[in-house]
Amino acid sequence: MNSINIIEVFDELFADEYRTKLIGGGEEPFYRCEQNHSQIFFRHDYESSALHEVAHWCIASTRRRQQSDYGYWYKEGRNAKEQQEFQYFERRPQALEWIFSVAAGIHFRVSVDSFEANNIEEFKKDVQNEALEFTRTGLPERAQRFADALVNKTGCKDYMQETYYVQRPGV
Repeated sequence: MNSINIIEVFDELFADEYRTKLIGGGEEPFYRCEQNHSQIFFRHDYESSALHEVAHWCIASTRRRQQSDYGYWYKEGRNAKEQQEFQYFERRPQALEWIFSVAAGIHFRVSVDSFEANNIEEFKKDVQNEALEFTRTGLPERAQRFADALVNKTGCKDYMQETYYVQRPGV
């Protein structure tokens, strides 16, 4: 599955209902909320970036989806405390991205988004635990619809099996 397929799946499911489109080619990922429509930009044509940004969108509440970049801050050059906070908020979207990756037949790698991060193994474990929790409790409604639509294209019907998520992902 490539980025064009991912865009097609997302737009077919959500463009009309949520007035949101997925768009590749961005220099940086960004969610732009506008009154009549919203856009989710992902980096270049990277499949993993598309899945990651969709994961953020699937988790974001209605209130968050009414704010550009969901109202979150993004800062390069974070100190250790800021990096820890960033990773705390990133564990769920990355776990969901992992599940989408399995459903789409795409390799998944954890992103710590910082060359200075020193607790990578702990973060991998947190992402793994979140993914395993999703396999036990189920996905949020939009995430489930998206994952099912990916599976309709790839045939990976067992993507929610814990066996995919017992090994920690690479970085």
